[in-house]
Amino acid sequence: MPPAIEKLTVDYRTNPIGIDNPKPRFSWILTDEARNQYQTAYQIQVATELAKLSEDRPDLWDSGQVPSDQSLHVIYEGRELVSEQIAYWRVRVWDKRGTPTAWSEPAYWSMGLLGRNEWHGEWIGSGVSPEEEWIPGLYLRRTFALNRPVRRATVYASALGLYELRINGRKVGSDRFAPGWTDYHTRVLYQAYDVTDFLTEGGNAVGAILGTGWYAGTVGMMGRGVYGTRPRLLVQLHVEYADGTGERIVTDGSWRTSTGAILYSDIIKGEKQDTRLEPQGWDSADFQDLTWYPAEVFDYYEGTLTAQQDPPILVMESLTPIAAHRTGPQSFVYDFGQNMAGWTRLRVPGTEGRTIKVRHAEMLNPDGTLYTENLRKAVQEDVYVLRGGEALWLEPHFTYHGFRYVEVEGLENELPPGDLLAQAAYSSLPTTGDFETSDPAVNRLYRNIVWGQKGNFFSVPTDCPQRDERLGWTGDAQVFVRTASYNMNVAAFFRKYMQDVVDAQREDGAFPDTAPDANWSHFKKVSSANWHAPDNAGWGDAGVIIPWTMYLMYGDTKILEDHYEAMRKWIDYCESTCEGLIRPGYADHADWLSVGAETPKDVLATLYFAYSTRLFVRIAGVLGRKADVLAYEELFKRIQTAFVERFVARDGKIEGDTQSLYAMALYFEVLPDFLKPQAVRRLAELVRENDGHLSTGFLGVGCLLPALTEHGETELAYELLHQNTFPSWLYSVRHGATTIWERWDGWTEENGFQSPSMNSFNHYSLGSVGEWMFRFAAGLEPDPERPAFKHIRLKPCPGGRLTSVNARYESGYGPIESNWKLEPDGQFTLSVRIPPNAYATVTLPAPAVRLEDGGEHPPGRETYRIGSGSYTFICRMEARQASV
Repeated sequence: MPPAIEKLTVDYRTNPIGIDNPKPRFSWILTDEARNQYQTAYQIQVATELAKLSEDRPDLWDSGQVPSDQSLHVIYEGRELVSEQIAYWRVRVWDKRGTPTAWSEPAYWSMGLLGRNEWHGEWIGSGVSPEEEWIPGLYLRRTFALNRPVRRATVYASALGLYELRINGRKVGSDRFAPGWTDYHTRVLYQAYDVTDFLTEGGNAVGAILGTGWYAGTVGMMGRGVYGTRPRLLVQLHVEYADGTGERIVTDGSWRTSTGAILYSDIIKGEKQDTRLEPQGWDSADFQDLTWYPAEVFDYYEGTLTAQQDPPILVMESLTPIAAHRTGPQSFVYDFGQNMAGWTRLRVPGTEGRTIKVRHAEMLNPDGTLYTENLRKAVQEDVYVLRGGEALWLEPHFTYHGFRYVEVEGLENELPPGDLLAQAAYSSLPTTGDFETSDPAVNRLYRNIVWGQKGNFFSVPTDCPQRDERLGWTGDAQVFVRTASYNMNVAAFFRKYMQDVVDAQREDGAFPDTAPDANWSHFKKVSSANWHAPDNAGWGDAGVIIPWTMYLMYGDTKILEDHYEAMRKWIDYCESTCEGLIRPGYADHADWLSVGAETPKDVLATLYFAYSTRLFVRIAGVLGRKADVLAYEELFKRIQTAFVERFVARDGKIEGDTQSLYAMALYFEVLPDFLKPQAVRRLAELVRENDGHLSTGFLGVGCLLPALTEHGETELAYELLHQNTFPSWLYSVRHGATTIWERWDGWTEENGFQSPSMNSFNHYSLGSVGEWMFRFAAGLEPDPERPAFKHIRLKPCPGGRLTSVNARYESGYGPIESNWKLEPDGQFTLSVRIPPNAYATVTLPAPAVRLEDGGEHPPGRETYRIGSGSYTFICRMEARQASV
């Protein structure tokens, strides 16, 4: 097959509709099975019509032949783009021989509404102020007539709350929980949909169901109405006729409103429906809405309307029960075999007025009933009152739950197969990683890590999907972001989240504990006598760590540019709160949920201050800010000196003497070279003194195995990985976990469930060991100098009980594979795959004795530089290294 161009994306998305970046960025993948293939030049053409591309008449932009190997984030440099414009594009490249490929298949994108003055719709909602505790779902609609053939129709929609849009009896889009969670005081997202096929000549109807969502419903522990008390809707339908004319149908006072089946719906408190109250056909043109009320028009929204850039929340998987048992005369518990976030969909026959109650939980009590003590004030319950007649499919609209087990009350008989489904919903991030080993327990651990990510990447990276929290904790996000980036393509997801983080940044530069902030700062202040500014070490530092990781994994310089000043403000704020460059010890969270090890807060905070400063120096270097490189490099050296003088004894011990401190000091590269051997030695001693167990919490755990492996203690790292007694990763696996627990001691053999008020069985933070699996066990590491795996540092580290590792990562250049196998006689075989337009430096655990690469490289060395293609390296390890 000749070289070809595939997987064209614009701002990380395929054929996106309604973007608001005036200079979108193009990416593509060069495919070719030949070795050492790379791009030497590219040409991009962009046109207003598809025909103009095929006729080689691009009227928006023709880059011409550009000598470059860049295939990621090529910036559009054509004519100025205007609102609602459709642009078609294609690309071709020249390969290593200077031969052009064929043009790619064309792709497209459309622009959204680029100016606030282009929004003509008004924010509308209920004309009746709710007096009850729970706000019912609001139904809104209007009809309109189209008297000419339609060429194109696009609807732009948003809500302060959550909305489901419908046109002529059909739901628009497959996304759920639109428009997503932001700080609504500052900004709200909008969505764009092509609805050309939804419309017809003659009468039409557009409608929406509106829920409270994060805006007016319950948010975490902060209660209801954090942002507002009355949800509202914004819709703008643009119709372009075949004759070139057009019109707009927008939300205004002519819309009609009513209530329906949804008696209440709350993200934390669940949903109740009375299906007898559903107005049948309410979203069709011939429905009579004379008894409905006129919509109320609300004041102008002062925040920013931003086009959604992150992947929408979708129902990604449907699971059926693997077991069931009766718990009462009319109740059954169903086990779906997997902890997840989402809801249940069920079909239930029944007489009119029968009530069906669906309760959700992560675990069971010993008697087989649902364990719900850890939910606190959350009510993971959906209630349906049946209308009778034909069995209906029932599911909630605007709530979700964290669960593996479901109890259905109100049944006469157990539901038959296929009539009860668990709908696993999460932000629809493309899967990029796959990791499998010879050890089934490690494989289960990896699947738990992935499911923990699925269950908590829900518009923002939440901490749990079940109890009354579900907040976007910045500390959790930054410790897991590298692991998340291997598992899935999280580039657009974290671009959105970083905007949330910056929106919540205080004027003095302090980054928040949670983003969107959701009044967490105020809640903490009034509920704690020891409250301090929301700038906790390891939490606020997410404002620097996340953008750097996006650059490292995806080569994204725009996220660095967009938030450069916010990052600088954070570093300057940290410095301003120091005493002699030592950060104060009031960090509330510290090394959260560590086991038997108290890490001093001022030591930890100073380590993070140094780490963020060092990363900021690198970011300044990437962006060419030479003066800042010099200034902040000097600051880093002063912090390093202050840290050593204040906290490191002559024998190399760090004050506090915990595993986390040594792991972080090494991982963050804060210690000078002469102190590193002593730190490695003490870290290893602490692990062995703890009987081969870890004692790290949220912050230290992600650094632990990388620090050991990078400094020659690979076998000890594997010992920790394989450990299956408390505390360890495999302890929860051994006890049936299907996601990562929040606490090492979430459940113990001696005492059962621990600390119900702070006990989640679906928390991703301690799953940050996934980074080590890819970086060290498989050996897949990006080079900061050539990020996004343009240059792959491929250095697998075999050890422990593993006899094989198979890892695959879908990079921006294409799939990378690292598969190794260790035979009992010590023969180590490594098979790798490198995508075109990338290259790798392969480091083997011993000098190669044979290379199955067509004779391109001589054996006898440990390190090889290779281009694209598939290669096999064989070496022989020493007997002690090969022991399994």
